[in-house]
Amino acid sequence: MRKGKDLLLIAGYASPLIMVCLALFVGRYPISFVQVLSSLLYPFLPGIAPFAPGTPELSLAAYTLVVNVRLPRAIGAAIVGAALAASGAAFQGVFRNPLVSSGILGVTNGAGFGAAVAIVFFSAVGAAIYPFAFVFGIIAVLSSYLIARVYRSTPTIMLILGGTIVSSVFSALISLMKFIADPSTQLPNLVYWLMGSMASVGWEQLLAAIPIFLGFCLLCVMSWRINVLSMGDKEARAMGVDVVRDKVLVIAGATLASAGAVCISGVVGWVGLIIPHIGRMLVGSDNRRLIPLSACIGGAFLVLIDLACRSLTISEIPLGVLTALIGAPFFVYLLKKTKGRDW
Repeated sequence: MRKGKDLLLIAGYASPLIMVCLALFVGRYPISFVQVLSSLLYPFLPGIAPFAPGTPELSLAAYTLVVNVRLPRAIGAAIVGAALAASGAAFQGVFRNPLVSSGILGVTNGAGFGAAVAIVFFSAVGAAIYPFAFVFGIIAVLSSYLIARVYRSTPTIMLILGGTIVSSVFSALISLMKFIADPSTQLPNLVYWLMGSMASVGWEQLLAAIPIFLGFCLLCVMSWRINVLSMGDKEARAMGVDVVRDKVLVIAGATLASAGAVCISGVVGWVGLIIPHIGRMLVGSDNRRLIPLSACIGGAFLVLIDLACRSLTISEIPLGVLTALIGAPFFVYLLKKTKGRDW
């Protein structure tokens, strides 16, 4: 039994790399193993003739597809999935609630509104949307925090209520942006972005991974404190933990990670909710192990979903559609399997 669980853990940690490699081969345009390997080696071995684009072993189309399309897209999906899953695990630990995710403080809707502003008022496309989405994601969290400070304190319930209020406000503002958007040019881009997609991700878009990396590192550093915070505020104070400061740091790290993820892929739901539960089934509730494992499983999961989105039909399916269709029934299964307890 223990050996089987160890194998599952190894598979979980290795799964992002496996799925990224798989994504290079699979798609509507078939590419052989030799072409994929040649495409990856050519930037490092340009002088070797068999690896040069235009040779029988490596066509220019295959090289472009592997290096400039599939590879950055797969890496981006892995980064987004890891960020959403890790931030979801952190939020669930801090708020002591297994049903919360990165949207609990309005990050998702805030970033979505930022993207809507960029598209409607500045006709922004691609990477130009990212700064707006990131800034408004941060504004959403700060607004939730300020609302929670109404009674000069930030108890968990007030923070969650503040996030609910902020999410509702930004959701209404997104609807307003849809109403005033140009239906022939701006509205399709806005709606498609809000449903989530990796279609436009290239190497330049992966710059949004910088705040994700910073946020993830902060969550890993604070992981043992999340364990203490999950015991309750009174117990944490009794153990000498500065509850307010540590909660702010954890929320800041989770916000950086999730806002950066929204900048890359648009709005993608369910990943931050269901993946941490899978991690708990393997390693329990110790966030020192749960957060890294959730990040790995979440990255592999979203690469697999993105692979399905671009392969199942001629017109690409939005990420948010498949994550909801798969996530909702799977979450019901998890609830039935674990009965709300760690497995």
